[in-house]
Amino acid sequence: MKGCYLLVVELKNNKKISVGKLGDIRFQQGFYVYVGSALNGLEQRIQRHLKKQKKTYWHIDYLLKEAAIKKVFYKEGENKEECNIAKKLGHSLTMIHGFGCSDCTCKSHLFYGTYKEIIKNIEKLEFSLYIAKKK
Repeated sequence: MKGCYLLVVELKNNKKISVGKLGDIRFQQGFYVYVGSALNGLEQRIQRHLKKQKKTYWHIDYLLKEAAIKKVFYKEGENKEECNIAKKLGHSLTMIHGFGCSDCTCKSHLFYGTYKEIIKNIEKLEFSLYIAKKK
């Protein structure tokens, strides 16, 4: 399965987090949505993000050391849509500049807002809720 995914993440406290080459970023307590894609194994990528113990590789890995994934959404597709999705989210949510977009020209792939704002924006994008399969 190929496609795009959204991670809705909650950070319980204000926190300064060192994010690889981006350096230290001050994150506000609250909710974030991260936009990613996986054109070679969408479900495997989502499962990796859901793991507690993993090597820090992507920017989101640094945030997930301190925050919890609350919901995961996905959209199947053959094309890389994450940049278009990020632009749409950037119109109504606060972006975390430079986060998750080191391989494209986007301003960000991580956005901050209230839980209600984030879910409202996701509903407009026609993503499906991801339900992890029991092993």
